[in-house]
Formats: sequence, C-alpha cells, structure tokens
Amino acid sequence: MASTSIHPARAIAVGAAAAGAVDLLGAIVIFWPAAPAGILRSIAAGVVGTAAARSGGLSLAALGLVLHFVVATGAAAVFVAAARRAPVLVSRPWITGPLYGLVIYLVMNYAVIPLSAIGRFPGPWSATTYQVIALHVLGVGPAIVLAARRWAALQGRFRRS
Repeated sequence: MASTSIHPARAIAVGAAAAGAVDLLGAIVIFWPAAPAGILRSIAAGVVGTAAARSGGLSLAALGLVLHFVVATGAAAVFVAAARRAPVLVSRPWITGPLYGLVIYLVMNYAVIPLSAIGRFPGPWSATTYQVIALHVLGVGPAIVLAARRWAALQGRFRRS
C-alpha cells in the first residue's frame, strides 16, 4: 500500500505547475505580441504597482513568475482541500474542472486584482475577456482538478467508473 503514503502536497504541486504553465502559455498567445517579460511584469504589478512594473526589468519579470505560481499553488491547494472533504468533486472532472476554472477567473478579476496594487475592476468585456475565460475554463481549472483526481485515486478516495 505504498500509494496511501502520497501526500496531498504532491497533488497541489502538480496541479499548480500544470495550471500555471497552461495559464502563462495561454496568456502569451492571447496577448501576443506583448513580450512574455511584459506579461510577467504585469503580474508583479499586483505587488509593486503598475508604474513600477512598467519601468521594471528582468527582476520584476522574475517576481511576476514567482507570484504567478504562488497564486496557482493557492488555487490548487483550495481545490485539493475541498476534494479531501468532498471526494465527489473529483468524480466528474469534466464538470468540476471548467466550473473551478470559472471560479478562479472570477475570484482573480473581481477580488484579488481589485485588492492588489493594481486596484481596478475589469473593464468592459471584449473578445480578449472571452479568450481568458476560455483559457481558465478549458485549461486552468481542469489541470487542477485532474491532478486532484489522480491523487484521490491513488489514495483510494473514490472509484473510477
């Protein structure tokens, strides 16, 4: 029974890495031709402010990269904790994954960003808004849920049908 010794931190790490990578690559595609470093500096703006992020260099891009994966880790940790209490959350990943991706999008844009140094609510919806929502619904949420599902299966917390 070696599988029962797997710690939930593993599911959190895998989910965060997958969701963070999907989100970052998707952002690079959606916001092209913005340089990846500029996208990462815009993430760092949540801590240092927009003006400082615009004038920052690679160190602020590195801060943005770290912050991006810290947020992804938080999102994965919340879901894994919920799945530990309610294993049904991992039984239908193609339902809960997209729903969780939408929740992540809404929390980030209507709570986290407005409370950050950026301090603004999202503007009017545009084609880009729908692309970012699709990225979260089809990529970010499912990545976290599938990592949690794999962990739950290894723990024997649910049966695959």
